[in-house]
Amino acid sequence: MIDEYHTPVLVDAVLRYLQPRPGGIYVDGTLGGGGHSEQILMNSSPASRVIGFDMDPDAIAFARNRLKQFGERVEFIRDNVANLRKRLSELSIARLDGLLLDLGISSHQIGSEGRGFSFQESGRLDMRMDPASGIDAWSVVNTYDESRLSEILWKFGEERSSRRIARRIIDRRKQGPVDTTLDLTGIVESVVGAKYLPQSLARVFQAIRIEVNGELENLKASLESAMEFVTPGGRIVVISYHSLEDRTVKEFFKEESKEFTKSGTKLLPDRPAKPRLKVLTKKPVVPSAAEIAENARSRSAKLRSAERL
Repeated sequence: MIDEYHTPVLVDAVLRYLQPRPGGIYVDGTLGGGGHSEQILMNSSPASRVIGFDMDPDAIAFARNRLKQFGERVEFIRDNVANLRKRLSELSIARLDGLLLDLGISSHQIGSEGRGFSFQESGRLDMRMDPASGIDAWSVVNTYDESRLSEILWKFGEERSSRRIARRIIDRRKQGPVDTTLDLTGIVESVVGAKYLPQSLARVFQAIRIEVNGELENLKASLESAMEFVTPGGRIVVISYHSLEDRTVKEFFKEESKEFTKSGTKLLPDRPAKPRLKVLTKKPVVPSAAEIAENARSRSAKLRSAERL
């Protein structure tokens, strides 16, 4: 495990919108190195609690050490926050005062050898947030048929050369399995050329990672579960890093803030007629130039927040 995780992104905005207070109960749904949780706990002393979720055992171990000063005020759960309902029930927690999701991949995961998240590092194709469960990137690249590969590269990566890349992967598999990040990089380069390679690699690796981890489905499930537990006046804060995540959050907040003449919508068939959220961010909050200079990971971050009604 590396010695440190990334600096938490948009910390001031997180605190401004989440409004942690003494006695409150908060979920940090993407614990990472515990940077956001640390600030929440420090700004809501002495009696608040944080329930921290993460699928990565390295993140849990690092955050446990970082947050040890807060003792029993922190609960660590190695699971996807999409399982919020089950996990809070096990803890006999019926209400939350806020939920934070800092989405995407951590600096630690990018830099970890053998995890396969980065096209800039050599390693086996894995890309699992939880390295002990589920399908990995190797399985996606080496077992999906051409149509399915093309679909995920377009749907989750918005890669314009998705069909050609998928076809080239299938051709390459006839020579043997595509085992490593460098193997996949070579395939993409053979299609798009050196000029457009960095952008295409970012989109291809993003698409495969989203597929492996079910990220968009889990995001929707997390938001839907949050509506059951966050009490009126409580806040939901989400930091996203690409357009698919941001669009999912924006549309969810929009639907939940509308008032209808009858219950249920096309997107949310079980939704009551009256709005359940008040959107607090008409436009997403983005990092300042100073924060980007200090923390490059924050460059593409967008924060949206809503208040439970």
